Amino acid sequence: MESTVLIIDDEKKLCGLLARIIELEGFKVFQANTAKDGLKILANQMVLVVISDVKLPDFNGVELVKEIKKLSPYTEVINLTAFGTIQDGVASMRNGAFDYITKGDDNDKIIPLVYKAMDKAKLALRLFELEKKISSKFSFSAILGQSKAIKSAISLASKVAPTDTTVLLLGETGTGKEVFAQAIHYESHRKNKNFVAVNCSGFNPELLESELFGYKSGAFTGAHKDKKGLLEEADEGTLFLDEIGEMNTDLQAKLLRVLENQTYIKVGDTQTRKVNVRIIAATNRDLKHEAEAGKFRLDLYYRLSVFSIELPALAQRKMDIMPIALHYLTGFATKLNKPDLKVDQEFTDLLTAYHWKGNIRELKNVMERVAILADDDLITATLLPFEFHQLSTQLTPSNSMNMELMEKQHIIKVLQHTRNNKTETARLLGIGLTTLYRKIELYNI
Repeated sequence: MESTVLIIDDEKKLCGLLARIIELEGFKVFQANTAKDGLKILANQMVLVVISDVKLPDFNGVELVKEIKKLSPYTEVINLTAFGTIQDGVASMRNGAFDYITKGDDNDKIIPLVYKAMDKAKLALRLFELEKKISSKFSFSAILGQSKAIKSAISLASKVAPTDTTVLLLGETGTGKEVFAQAIHYESHRKNKNFVAVNCSGFNPELLESELFGYKSGAFTGAHKDKKGLLEEADEGTLFLDEIGEMNTDLQAKLLRVLENQTYIKVGDTQTRKVNVRIIAATNRDLKHEAEAGKFRLDLYYRLSVFSIELPALAQRKMDIMPIALHYLTGFATKLNKPDLKVDQEFTDLLTAYHWKGNIRELKNVMERVAILADDDLITATLLPFEFHQLSTQLTPSNSMNMELMEKQHIIKVLQHTRNNKTETARLLGIGLTTLYRKIELYNI
């Protein structure tokens, strides 16, 4: 990252002298004699520190700080003036200047000041780039697909994102509900606050309550000190409740209070606490049907479903299968230091015809396995799991034996890749550990 400084001063000799002094410190220096020229340089060059005179022929240097910050938020500005006033100094700092110093006093101060401003600007730039990277990773533009179904879901989510409205995401397991929840968060005014996700099916009711609301010391055996809940962690941000249909009715009532008046009570406490949090919930169940059948609180369902978005299953968006598959395949190939991988037509046909019950999550897992098994840059249908081949042929005793041989070779390759780690092998193959042991015994591996 180059250390760049821009000096804006209408006194050309002074500007040149100051530039020379700063250049001797190893900085790259740009010069401008008007605010207009300075802003033009700033628009075309990455400048980390600006040293600007307060009295310029075409602009007030104190007000120029605002314009510089608009163009480049991470750039630090040092104002120089021949006749300093407290009023100008206060205005300069309020507008975002790093410092305000008087000419004549600057000889001993300016170089240390430039170093300090440069350090701060570099840190701010790194944070700015990191935030941009995170926003890009979790934005709606990062959601792959051109089908009408996914575009419709993205359109709805984009419209609700800037609001504080509660959102209910519906769809099968693996359709990307958490990805959508993150995109909604990062496209909202809450994006600089926490996004906290919890899977409601991963906890028993008592543990889920203490995780969500936190608890006071002594609330139960083992509660030796106060604990923050996820609601508190998500304050001013977003709380994503995945598999909300698994939450028991007692806890549903407490969640309803959060949605209605943004208050909650910690486990073992009597004090009501305020929280400012947006709730996004998700489920793969027919929550309306369950609410009407008395299996889910109807009042909570109506609060959650203020804005519902149905995420399409992968089988409903066939045209998106190959672009998503190739995206993951390229990513895994890069991680494994393998060359650019190409796919043959049979591979494409089988992927497109497959039912994808696990949706995008299943597709990602299959692409990871294919990348691992690839011995050259051409990916063929032979690298796909056994069940894919049942789509294109009715098994006969002869080709059944070929299929079994293919499956055996798959298992051997993955075992070699995982260095005989059975648990990881079962994960990559998409089968249970017990099934893997049975196949190892069947094929005498």
